[in-house]
Amino acid sequence: MKLPRDLSGHDLVKALRKYGYYVVRQSGSHIRLTSSIHGLEHHITVPAHKSLKVGTLNAIISSIAVYLEMDRETLSQELFGK
Repeated sequence: MKLPRDLSGHDLVKALRKYGYYVVRQSGSHIRLTSSIHGLEHHITVPAHKSLKVGTLNAIISSIAVYLEMDRETLSQELFGK
């Protein structure tokens, strides 16, 4: 699946709530999220930009997919699929 080109950092934060991620803090233009669904905490940092670069979004999605033990394509489809 092709990743969205116009996704903002705040939109990604909202989408990740269904996977147990919540905002821990925001420092400048970076939002720190944490999830502890699998018993271990997983931390990610999302830039609070108007549109995320595709490489940045890909790295974030890949990190979350490894933590959730799911395929990156499946995660992308659940987050951004129509």
